Amino acid sequence: MATIDRIPVTVLTGFLGSGKTTLLNRILSENHGKRIAVIENEFGEVGVDHQLVIGAEEEIFETNNGCICCTVRGDLLRILGQLLKRRDKFDYIIVETTGMADPGPVAQTFFLDDDFKQQFLLDAIVTLVDARHIEKHLDEMKEPGEQVAFADVILLNKTDLVGKAELERIERRVRAINGTARIFRTQNANVPIDRVLDVGAFDLQRALALDGSFLEPQYPFEWAGVYQLAAGQHTLRTGAEAHVHHHHDHHGHAHDKGLGLVVLPVAAATEQALAAAIEPAVRAFAEEAVTVTCGGSLKATPALHAIDVNYEGSHFVVDVAAAGAHAIFCEHAPAEFNLRVEGAKPIVQRAFASHHHDEEISSIGISDPRPLDPQKLNDWLSYLLKSRGADIFRMKGVISLKGEARRYVFHGVHMMFDGQLERPWAAGAARQNTLVFIGRNLDRQELEAGLHSCLA
Repeated sequence: MATIDRIPVTVLTGFLGSGKTTLLNRILSENHGKRIAVIENEFGEVGVDHQLVIGAEEEIFETNNGCICCTVRGDLLRILGQLLKRRDKFDYIIVETTGMADPGPVAQTFFLDDDFKQQFLLDAIVTLVDARHIEKHLDEMKEPGEQVAFADVILLNKTDLVGKAELERIERRVRAINGTARIFRTQNANVPIDRVLDVGAFDLQRALALDGSFLEPQYPFEWAGVYQLAAGQHTLRTGAEAHVHHHHDHHGHAHDKGLGLVVLPVAAATEQALAAAIEPAVRAFAEEAVTVTCGGSLKATPALHAIDVNYEGSHFVVDVAAAGAHAIFCEHAPAEFNLRVEGAKPIVQRAFASHHHDEEISSIGISDPRPLDPQKLNDWLSYLLKSRGADIFRMKGVISLKGEARRYVFHGVHMMFDGQLERPWAAGAARQNTLVFIGRNLDRQELEAGLHSCLA
């Protein structure tokens, strides 16, 4: 039988009122040349405008059984079967899940059996987030956090309804739950269609080819910048609107411990030099912090300083022994504290995934350069899925197997798992295992110990 192209599928999720219907109508009415079949499973929200749908030669199927998680397999399988009979009528499928549902079971349907794997290609799980209400929702309910955790792409929507500092905070909170999704800020769900359809996010090979940092492990800092500084003393200032400093209070995160900073001399003001400084900075962040009060001085050595930024307009002195490029690694984004070096601007800077551990849902990245034993890896991942599968929403990784020239790439949604050998490691490039787990109450030590048990 001639192989037909697999039909790409986007799973669209998001809480009631987050803007899914707006996005769907936008996608359906835009002139992108795709013929899209939509499988809707919504109640209590305005449905998609059916006149529009038929006008655009699109097809809409409503699953008749309310809640998608309980009946999804039967309904979805039946509808997908019907769609396959009319394969010539469309070239893309969007499955819209109900506002209260966890999109896991929907996504899993597409790797339930080999027949489905040959017919359909899960392209991405896209989650819409209502910026104005997400914090309240995250505090009070579990579904919004789960929807964020499953996502490959997150649209932070209705951004016009929140202030700038608020938006930064919300985005950090979303990042803390899911460190690897791509986040786009939108109003009225207005986003270029190629950011949500045909993004290949579920295809790890493609995602990594487009964005090498797609699986970046977490670091104990959120930002780094490199400054060119003359020898002598430089003034470091903080201070913004007074309320900014207290916004972590409801996470038990008051900043009376001070803001962690490391100042390091680096080889040059380049991205490469900044990347090379990451390891020493991680080690410095593991040390006991030296508290520096207002007016105090910070040495440009691999030491962790906790600067006291609890009130308006704190200032500190940075002692630079020899002129040159210096990197500042900062525990939180500088914008949060209006942190700046007087008379100097960062020449290169880089943001890292947020690392607040206060949410019960978080993402943990682990990397290790040593090759793994395939059988041990298989045993560990099977054990993990059996014992923690309900709590691990997504897992993904690129693995270096002993004696294998190709990279092993895997993806999991809850208990379902799909992995295969992909292209060879680049000649001369360092091989590295990189794994990301997104889930509830994850224990970094436990996951690291598990990975170490797989060493060849």
